[in-house]
Amino acid sequence: MIKACVGAVCALLLLATNSAAQMPSETERALAHALLRDTVAMDTSTGRQTIVLAQTLAQRFLAAGFAEDDVRLLSVGDTAGLLVRYRGDGSGGRPILFLAHMDVVPALRSDWERDPFALVEENGFFFGRGALDNKAGLAQLAATFLTLRAEGFTPTRDLILWFSGDEETSGASTQALLSQHRALLGDAEFALNSDAGGGGVGAQGRATAYVLQTAEKTYATFTLTVRNPGGHSSVPRADNAIYELSDALARLRGFQFPVMWNDTTILAFRNAASAAVGPEAQALRRFAERPGDRAAARTLSLNPSYATLLRTTCVATMLSGGHAENALPQSASATVNCRIFPGVAVSDVQSELQAIAGPGVSIALTAPSNASDASPLRPDVMQAVTRAVHAAHPGLMITPAMSAGATDGVFFRAAGIPTYGVGAIYMRDEDDFAHGLNERVPVESYYQGLAHWRALVSELAGRR
Repeated sequence: MIKACVGAVCALLLLATNSAAQMPSETERALAHALLRDTVAMDTSTGRQTIVLAQTLAQRFLAAGFAEDDVRLLSVGDTAGLLVRYRGDGSGGRPILFLAHMDVVPALRSDWERDPFALVEENGFFFGRGALDNKAGLAQLAATFLTLRAEGFTPTRDLILWFSGDEETSGASTQALLSQHRALLGDAEFALNSDAGGGGVGAQGRATAYVLQTAEKTYATFTLTVRNPGGHSSVPRADNAIYELSDALARLRGFQFPVMWNDTTILAFRNAASAAVGPEAQALRRFAERPGDRAAARTLSLNPSYATLLRTTCVATMLSGGHAENALPQSASATVNCRIFPGVAVSDVQSELQAIAGPGVSIALTAPSNASDASPLRPDVMQAVTRAVHAAHPGLMITPAMSAGATDGVFFRAAGIPTYGVGAIYMRDEDDFAHGLNERVPVESYYQGLAHWRALVSELAGRR
């Protein structure tokens, strides 16, 4: 049973399902395999190949009977996104979005044991760049839509796929969708994101928990710069740009942003307390019972995994300064990367950094940043996810979570569309090589994920 939840959310998370997970047919497995194979084969770390993949997938949907007006390729700069609308009868409410991304980070063939752009099945895994992030989710969603269409399924509301083309870089395709083509989404009620969430697996191969992502920290990078007239190094002065920058960074190192919390982090801490031991378990429980408790926060701040969930964090990541070994530096700069707690404005963090650094340090945001609030713990989504998870793993704990990293979900939340990371992959932490060498996804977890997505569609857009 799920432990340590409260109120209406607790009641929903404790709902059990009596139905067994519907395993995918051989036909659906074959389709899912072909989709994963073909998408991994395209090196979509480049924009051109992402456009080709979008065109290829569009042809699949058109061949399956989707109307041309419901399959839209949106070109944005040197990449593209693909939007597919699966029309419902309108009896079930507003549209639901389903998210994945087509692009991947680069992979050097010389570094990999296998060709990163050829799907290889070995030792119970599918290997390949993007096999986990995020072509597994993309292929699962495409296979689910295509299979349901072939079966003649009519959803009770419109279902909209959005496959973005540059999630790993600028997110321009998703931002263009929301700013220039918002009408294509209608009045979408919420989004389900395949690029976040998922299940953990223990040493015995059994699922240990399911994480449902409901919030993401805002990614923002600042440049701190000190400028100086400089001079000859034989005549040192007190006003040295490098020293002044070092002093500012030392103050930043000793600074902590205020402790914060939301419904997601409180429930996450409450659930984590049931598995933790010693002082950390006590601190997790105390913070969940008394949000903001200082003693609990101090204990949790000693563990980086918990510390990042308690507050905004900013850390120096790069340095540069000076122009010659025999000259006083005319400038020195540092790159500071921040992960900002949901709901906090980027401008507020910049102001705090300025106060820490002092008037002699100029601070600039290196690129536009998108802030978003946490998504509410919607009863309908929580219930649907619980039933989908319990169909395969009865009684598994389901924990809302806030990510320190970022996905396309941050753009949809910022645009007022609550977004939930409900990925279908279950795997061990030590097998997670997203962005790394020999990226992989467990074969059976990949196929079983088809039942996960079908269950979500059935629960949220099927006949009762």
